Amino acid sequence: MSDVIFHPQSPYALTDNFFHRINHDWMLITAAKPDGSWNTMTASWGTVGILWNKPVAICFVRPQRYTDEFILTGDRLTLTFFDEEMHSALALCGRTSGRNTDKAAETGLRPLTLESGAVAFEQARLILDCRRLYADVFKKENFLDPAIFAHYPEDDFHHVYICEIEKILERCE
Repeated sequence: MSDVIFHPQSPYALTDNFFHRINHDWMLITAAKPDGSWNTMTASWGTVGILWNKPVAICFVRPQRYTDEFILTGDRLTLTFFDEEMHSALALCGRTSGRNTDKAAETGLRPLTLESGAVAFEQARLILDCRRLYADVFKKENFLDPAIFAHYPEDDFHHVYICEIEKILERCE
């Protein structure tokens, strides 16, 4: 059992700059299958805000990513943010696949199962425990700026997941 203590936090009390956190510090998107297996991936694209009168996070995952298989099997995922000393672990989680790498063993990340059944990590500074509300895929014909296609040379358009942030856990020092 972990000695790490997290306190629940209101989304309206957060002071994080999510532009910086997501784009520069990155985050892990983690999902578990019903059998308890899980996978995580690093993401530097995403957003948080309000939609349908709910606090939400919007994640973008390419269909070939192993984590996408896990997201599609359940309705929960976590977005986990870390302090700077974990940046090399997040880099490894972004460049290797869980299909052939034990990311926890390789990085020292310690999985933590939340009350909801979702998986996050003990080293986190902030955890967004989310429930999927909507899923879709970007459609080529809906893009208005063709310059964006440079991000999709193989037409492997991201899956889009809109998730309600049901619980926020902040690490206590």
